This record gives sequence, C-alpha cells and structure tokens, in this order.
Amino acid sequence: MSDAKTQLSDAEWQARLPDEAFQVLRNEATERPGSSPLNDEWRAGTYVCAGCGHPLFDASVKFDAHCGWPSFYEALPGAFETKTDHKLIYPRTEYHCANCGGHHGHVFPDGPEPTGTRYCSNGVALRFVPAEDDA
Repeated sequence: MSDAKTQLSDAEWQARLPDEAFQVLRNEATERPGSSPLNDEWRAGTYVCAGCGHPLFDASVKFDAHCGWPSFYEALPGAFETKTDHKLIYPRTEYHCANCGGHHGHVFPDGPEPTGTRYCSNGVALRFVPAEDDA
C-alpha cells in the first residue's frame, strides 16, 4: 500500500475482489449476519481493509456485540472517513476506508467502555493479519 489513495475502476475492483466483498466495499451492501468467519477470530493481530490492506483495527479492541458482525470499540488513527447514511428510517454514521473509500459498516453509540462506540463491520470487507507470535 502506498501513501496515495487507492483508486481503481469498477472493473479493476471486480477483478481484485470476490463478488460479495465487491458488493459491500464498492456498492455499500451488507453481508448476511452471522456469516463471517471473523466473528470467531480472537487471536492477536490487525484487521485491514480487504480492498487495499489499509490497517483499520487492532484485534485487542474487538468484542462480541452479539449482533452477527465483527465489532470493535476503537479504530486505528486515520483508518476511516465517515458520512451520514439515510437509507433507513433514522440516520446512521457509515464508515469507509480512508485509503480506498471502501464501505465497511456503521458506527453506533452502544459499545463498551472506554469509548462507548461500536464499529459494526462487514467481515468480507476485512482481512485479518495475525501477530507474528500467532502466525
């Protein structure tokens, strides 16, 4: 990954990503709850963007929110940009990779301390990189 933002055409993204990841990252779709193997991943490491490899979350901030999607209470500095999503009855805060613009999920104010924040993430938008000790 370079310091420049990753910008690819739709055809390039489609060639790079599995279809479900393309739909989530590039078209703001949502994966089926409970479908991500990352729900059961608890090793030390880093979660990165499945589209571009940009670091997003340290595994130590992951928690089980019992919502069906990988959840984190704090993002790494500079990981995301946000916007307001009005697709449902109430506005939600949507978050996107700061490097490639890929959609990852929504932020809610119902997470654990110390932040009280829950980043509800689509697992197909993430890739887990285990710490070297756990590799």
